[in-house]
Amino acid sequence: MKLALGILSIITLAAVSFVNVHLDEPATVRDVDLERYMGLWYAVAHIPTTFEAGCAQGTTAYYALLPNGQVEVTNSCYDDQGEVSRIVGRAWLPDASQSGRLKVSFVRLLGIWLFSADYWVLDLAADYTYAVVGSPSGKFGWILSRSPSLPADTLEAIYRRLEANGYSRDQFVAIDQSIHASRRLPAGG
Repeated sequence: MKLALGILSIITLAAVSFVNVHLDEPATVRDVDLERYMGLWYAVAHIPTTFEAGCAQGTTAYYALLPNGQVEVTNSCYDDQGEVSRIVGRAWLPDASQSGRLKVSFVRLLGIWLFSADYWVLDLAADYTYAVVGSPSGKFGWILSRSPSLPADTLEAIYRRLEANGYSRDQFVAIDQSIHASRRLPAGG
């Protein structure tokens, strides 16, 4: 009987821990003006991902609002040889009342965007000069800027807000944007 109660207690603790993980999702920006959000963003720091493994420097995202209200997403970066790598996807608002919580997909089959992921705007400058994007899991994150770099005090304030929102600054790695001093990406990222 004691063994059964012990096992039941462990299962209950695991279930409560699982629920708490989902209750502590990061807060998102309430109102994102998608028209102001459009354009070129430089990724100045990120939580490294396997799908960005070939990116050595100069990561950018270019957003274009489409007539249907969705967003064309063009992510670009440079590999070790300085060649541009580019992928185009689609983002959309699943719930218009939560404009800081988008979905994004880079896999299209027969006109349908598959395998969407959360694209949550966690922080956004009032003048749209920087944005922070992440996911409810906390496994993904990007610090974006309208310029290839951010002032140290701005970046420090962003990291403090990220930590208050459940992220660790140690997860983030700076992205070398020096290539943009000598090269400009073509329109569209």
